[in-house]
Amino acid sequence: MTGSTEGVGFEDAKALTSAGWTVVMLGRNPQKGAESIEKIKQTNLNAKISFEKLDLADLSSIEAFANKMIESGQAIDLLINNAGVMTPPKRLETKDGFELQFGTNYLGHFALTAQLLPLLLKAEDARVITLSSVAARDGKINFDDLQSKSFYKPMVAYGQSKLADLMFAFELQRQSVKNNWGVTSIAAHPGISRTNLLITGAGRWTAAGMARTCLPFLFQPSAQGALPTLFAATAPEAKGGLYYGPNKMSETRGFPSIARIPAQAQNLDVSLKLWEVSQKLAKIEFPNSF
Repeated sequence: MTGSTEGVGFEDAKALTSAGWTVVMLGRNPQKGAESIEKIKQTNLNAKISFEKLDLADLSSIEAFANKMIESGQAIDLLINNAGVMTPPKRLETKDGFELQFGTNYLGHFALTAQLLPLLLKAEDARVITLSSVAARDGKINFDDLQSKSFYKPMVAYGQSKLADLMFAFELQRQSVKNNWGVTSIAAHPGISRTNLLITGAGRWTAAGMARTCLPFLFQPSAQGALPTLFAATAPEAKGGLYYGPNKMSETRGFPSIARIPAQAQNLDVSLKLWEVSQKLAKIEFPNSF
């Protein structure tokens, strides 16, 4: 599970270990990983949880982690693509030269899922849960400037990355059915939750950061925001190719329900083009068969 050392991802990890799952936390900071594991074990001594270093903004880090997992040969029942970067004020790049939000939020997860696919196929009924956002509603895939080099506006780039996540979740389901992978792909979003994402992304003194700091009552708790992901990950009634989010106040808070899919996320031609372009950018291909 990516991005699981804090926020919604941490709540996912905590809930899954409480239910008896074996969880691997993925993140860039081993110290933060150790601290998060300690927090979980304070209330669940028997939690089966470990940490592995992974930087989604570095394709070589993704490859190294995936190779380590492949060598272990352990089947993966559940992959949660949760980590995210939100609205850095200035345009930043990943190690491989991609705009930071597109490269981390979307392309890193795309590459990770592709390289872990052999282990997902080893499971009886694997699920891949990819986190989108309410920001996807205003997102647009700009193939002429995917990396926001010509024009960078923080929320525009963020919206594109989260729309890409949503389209990836749907296209992965279609590809799974087409190629008989037997992997279920589901999208989810947490509404608007109290996490550090707004502060560390946009900055504490931006309007978004100040709202998070000074108006916490506008945001639901992280544990509540985690529920749509947990529903998509574990509920027998959760279906592949669907999108789950909170059910109240324009999907900003509440309990898991089927979320509204933005019209642009349903464009099959754009989805397939994004899939093909992403394989070239990440220098990785989803195999047609095994």
